[in-house]
Amino acid sequence: MNSFIKSISTYLPSIKVTNEDIAQKFPEWDSDKIFSKIGVKNRNIVDDNETVIDMAVKSIENLVNETNLDLSIIDYLILCTQSPDFKLPTAACIVQNRIGLSKNCAAIDINQGCSGYIYGLSLADALISSGNFKNILLVTSETYSKSIHETDKGNISLFGDAATATLISTEGKYRIGKFNLGTDGSGWENLIIKNGGSKYINDNNLNNMDNYLYMNGSAIFDFTSKNIPPLVNDNLEKNLIHKEDVNLFVFHQANTFMLSFLRKRIGIDENRFLINMENYGNTVSSSIPLAFKDSFSNDLEKVMFVGFGVGYSWGAVTLFKN
Repeated sequence: MNSFIKSISTYLPSIKVTNEDIAQKFPEWDSDKIFSKIGVKNRNIVDDNETVIDMAVKSIENLVNETNLDLSIIDYLILCTQSPDFKLPTAACIVQNRIGLSKNCAAIDINQGCSGYIYGLSLADALISSGNFKNILLVTSETYSKSIHETDKGNISLFGDAATATLISTEGKYRIGKFNLGTDGSGWENLIIKNGGSKYINDNNLNNMDNYLYMNGSAIFDFTSKNIPPLVNDNLEKNLIHKEDVNLFVFHQANTFMLSFLRKRIGIDENRFLINMENYGNTVSSSIPLAFKDSFSNDLEKVMFVGFGVGYSWGAVTLFKN
């Protein structure tokens, strides 16, 4: 049984942080320099009281309002986040209750970061293909802003908060094709929040910066430049299509320099390669559906999604217009 993406909705928190706002805090980091280095002008972040669960609920409410979705048909909820409200229970269970999904609806969290949307789609596709489920909500919700140290001007400039909700069903606009997924755990230390798990839960001897997001940008770039071009080619081959057949490539919106590098390395025309992070920043697992939302209504015959990052993990899938 085939699975399809039927609809996508998004939610952005209300606080907008401009490059000018950041430059006021870091005078050596002027707004033009931020844009030239990272490719972001604005990003939205949550306030102290808004959480991943709140944003997830709002993205689903937006999907209901925009598509008249009857939530009683949902039989599985997948919530992708690395910023859960609690260590337990799973955020998905609380979202199920908040939005009134059936008690016969399964609800799970996945912790997968920048490739999380691809992994979530692969799970939804497998669940529908099994014949046991018909309508799945895949929700991404991230609040990285709460995990960035106040002096970390690079990550403050790069990341934004966002949530998305995608309905995957037995019928819809885009048929989900074949996946390529990969993992290389040797790079686990290069994008990490070290404290907060069971290993360093109360270790006061650790540097306080270990409570916050750390990213080794050069190592991430090396990993990406090595693994993503062959990933794209492998997914083209697996779906029995050529690069020229794809109408739109939607990559994880990591940063504009990396995206431009990958586009040129792979040999994709600029008009078929989506970069839209200027007003959102890097929104982690939300970046692909957030980028694709505005193109969803277009008549695109074939679309490729590519995600990569923390873990390291990566994945690609091609969609075919139904």
